[in-house]
Amino acid sequence: MEAVPPLYRVAGTAGPQGDEDRLGVPDGPGAPLDELVGAYPNYNEEEEERRYYRRKRLGVLKNVLAASAGGTLTYGVYLGLLQMQLILHYDETYREVKYGNMGLPDIDSKMLMGINVTPIAALLYTPVLIRFFGTKWMMFLAVGIYALFVSTNYWERYYTLVPSAVALGMAIVPLWASMGNYITRMAQKYYEYSHYKERDEQSPQQRPPRGSHAPYLLVFQAIFYSFFHLSFACAQLPMIYFLNHYLYDLNHTLYNVQSCGTNSQGILIGFNKTVLRTLPRSRNLIVVESVLMAVAFLAMLLVLGLCGAAYRPTEEIDLRSVGWGNIFQLPFKHVRDFRLRHLVPFFIYSGFEVLFACTGLALGYGVCSVGLERLAYILVAYSLGASASSVLGLLGLWLPRAVPLVAGAGLHLLLTLGLFFWAPAPRVLQHIWILYVAAVLWGVGSALNKTGLSTLLGILYEDKERQDFIFTIYHWWQAVAIFTVYLGSSLPMKAKLVVLLLTLVAAAASYLWMEQKLQRGVVPRQPRIPRPQHKVRGYRYLEEDNSDESDAEGEHGGGGGGGPADGVEEEAPPAGPRPGPEAAGLCRRPCPYEQALGGDGPEEQ
Repeated sequence: MEAVPPLYRVAGTAGPQGDEDRLGVPDGPGAPLDELVGAYPNYNEEEEERRYYRRKRLGVLKNVLAASAGGTLTYGVYLGLLQMQLILHYDETYREVKYGNMGLPDIDSKMLMGINVTPIAALLYTPVLIRFFGTKWMMFLAVGIYALFVSTNYWERYYTLVPSAVALGMAIVPLWASMGNYITRMAQKYYEYSHYKERDEQSPQQRPPRGSHAPYLLVFQAIFYSFFHLSFACAQLPMIYFLNHYLYDLNHTLYNVQSCGTNSQGILIGFNKTVLRTLPRSRNLIVVESVLMAVAFLAMLLVLGLCGAAYRPTEEIDLRSVGWGNIFQLPFKHVRDFRLRHLVPFFIYSGFEVLFACTGLALGYGVCSVGLERLAYILVAYSLGASASSVLGLLGLWLPRAVPLVAGAGLHLLLTLGLFFWAPAPRVLQHIWILYVAAVLWGVGSALNKTGLSTLLGILYEDKERQDFIFTIYHWWQAVAIFTVYLGSSLPMKAKLVVLLLTLVAAAASYLWMEQKLQRGVVPRQPRIPRPQHKVRGYRYLEEDNSDESDAEGEHGGGGGGGPADGVEEEAPPAGPRPGPEAAGLCRRPCPYEQALGGDGPEEQ
């Protein structure tokens, strides 16, 4: 019987053709090492590289979706719980039966004060926290503080609600500043992974062309705000499926209301003090709060498990190594930049218009005329309109970048003028369709405003060393605007509309003035970012091709695409003769390679 040849040759044995194969390469113990450990014969380096960067791009998309979903769930849980809590605590019967003389109105007022006043100090600590923890971990910790606020509602007391509200107020600006920074960084990383061949051809110090990541940034911001604006609809689910079953109809709650809309003053003057037909059972409230707590915990897991890092570890080291004093000062030093000064009115208006949608339009025009039971549906209309219209931010791919911002401002201008002359009658439902149309259109303007501003900041400030400072300034001004609305909540509706109108006109005019300056070639003056000062000198900081070099350093050292147009100020060289290479070489320690060779290297002075 003929022997069947083995499928694989035994190592060290001669093949059927003796000690050499068909190519003349010796077999057995004398075979060359490449035959044993060489590359796979069918290996295609270009194809493997393409697959690698495709996985990287999918990872970036996963990060954007996870951050967007986490932010949506977090803000939806916060708004939904706060809304349900304030409605329950407003009812006199609920307060007397459940809590007696504990003073819930006073606790609620101090809680709202903690949420609205504490962010005023956020400019002092937000950049330090983001640089200390990192962008991803700052997002995770802030979402955890939101979850802490939800958990304190299991036991509603002064010593649980007020401290958690203060902690929540401290986390508002860091959360949304790190979110904006994170989405911008993901757009830049997606550009790097999509144009990896161009990056290989460039020198390591050379930066990509300015504005090259803008198309990806437009898409990612549209995705983020499409998710984020859905949080207003998610916040209404406890109202629709739980609390609406316990509410009186509009004939009872609006019995003493005399004027609505532009003729109203304060918030719901004359609204009935009892809004609940029956009190919800404590067990049912615990179930609802447990669901909200579970959703908040899910948001934490999304950020923790699915969001990747915004920077490489060496980049994180560089961002921290500029000095904590410099990190503290740099947000204030950016006031030198005329672009930020021109955008401040838009930042303020961005805070005004969101609060007006939730309080002025929804309460002063909606609840005041059609009842509390329809509040959820008005906010759902606003949410869906804003979420669907966030896609309109993609118009920036084909139109000038000023078009979305100016279009949103123009739409809000027309709506504000219309609301200024409209006073709906209380307890009349014939005009309810006007409320829904106004809510949807206001959502369209909000979407154009938010996507346009965030995209504009990501395009104007591409340097990774500045983005956290810029988004901190943006959201801090929003917090200042929200605090101003909180202080002026008792003003007449006409006064609120006038302030809103004047801020909107000033914001649009200031923004167009900024664009005109940029077209004339006026160079913005940006503060210089100090070079990282590393305490430990390792081989990574001594090699010629320094992978830890920041973008601003790469411009000075490599002559990259920036230059004076970036507004980065150069340090003046010291007076006197420049040290030669010998003197410069004596100022460093021996690298590990020199130590391994047995040399001590140059002596340190």
